[in-house]
Amino acid sequence: MTTPTGPQPDTDPASFWDKLYRGRRASVGRANPLLVETVEALDPGTALDLGCGGGGDTIWLAQRGWRVTAVDISGTAVERVVAAAHERGVGDRVTGERHDLAYSFPAGTFDLVNAQYFHTPFALDRARVLRTAAQALRPGGRLLIVDHGSTAPWSWNQDPDARFPTPDEVAADLDLDPRRWRVLRADMPQRRASGPGGQTATVTDNVLLIHRHEGIG
Repeated sequence: MTTPTGPQPDTDPASFWDKLYRGRRASVGRANPLLVETVEALDPGTALDLGCGGGGDTIWLAQRGWRVTAVDISGTAVERVVAAAHERGVGDRVTGERHDLAYSFPAGTFDLVNAQYFHTPFALDRARVLRTAAQALRPGGRLLIVDHGSTAPWSWNQDPDARFPTPDEVAADLDLDPRRWRVLRADMPQRRASGPGGQTATVTDNVLLIHRHEGIG
């Protein structure tokens, strides 16, 4: 299946993403490398995987002892991630929840919130969602935001005029109180990536890592 380049005017967001995931083979990919780089030295805790998609990040975290809430607007994606967790013996560490984050957000607090390529062709107050994610961190917790910094050949967005906000711009939009949250990383590394159809390309990632101060509620 060719990944959609964008929704039709009458497309429901959940239907759009369900169609995308139903058109892909039900398999768990590798964890995103910037998640691995950021988290592999941390002690396991509770994690929220926003836009869990194919489930690679959720399964990787659960296999390392994290208790993960996997969230997506696509019920198809959530069902597949939960099934994959059970198949791999970590079903007791994964909870799947379907949320349209324009309207609802998972309850609870977390040691890690993972937001990888949290982009959508639909209207969404992304800054509000990510601000809520930061507020859902426990003291000492981390919010990892990894955005596209370039257009890959397999992206649903092939708009040649697309502009990707820098990590500093994303941080400014969040407007978090520096007495409670601190930016640990804001950079734009490049890497060689593989798409769902086996294509490869050099892509830029926009990385923002935010830490909630210890001892401050």
